[in-house]
Amino acid sequence: MEEIKSFTEDKNERENSSLKRIGNFIREARLSRNQSIEELASDLKIGAHQLKAIEEGIEETLPEKVFVKAMVRRIAQKLKLDTEFIMEEFNTDRREVKIEEIVEEVEKKALKSKQSKNMNPLGFGIFILVSGLLGLIASFFIFNLISEHFYNQVPKQEFIKKN
Repeated sequence: MEEIKSFTEDKNERENSSLKRIGNFIREARLSRNQSIEELASDLKIGAHQLKAIEEGIEETLPEKVFVKAMVRRIAQKLKLDTEFIMEEFNTDRREVKIEEIVEEVEKKALKSKQSKNMNPLGFGIFILVSGLLGLIASFFIFNLISEHFYNQVPKQEFIKKN
């Protein structure tokens, strides 16, 4: 039973590997040009079994990664694929994302959003309090300025009597 489990895990890893994704690109390009594996392998002077292993993403039957990288570059150039994109894909290992991880991430974001919404009323209350205090202070100074102005003015009747 454990052998079956490890086989399916190995298969899933292969399906998600960068070589498997690149192999799919290569296979599609080769088939769109109506070339067989043997024809393309012969043109590139590599073994047909190696080209097939690249297309299927089976790293175990291939030489070291450096050589595979060189083969992939040559294949991409021969098939007139975007070599730069292919090589970036080759260097990118994407891990499988499980639905549980996505749900957990969404829950975390929802919790953070809820917490930030809970802080907004407190922040708004503080803003209102500070604004009110500033308004009171400003009105106090304005009232004092106006009061002083009225106290310093001599009433017209007193001014008339003095003259």
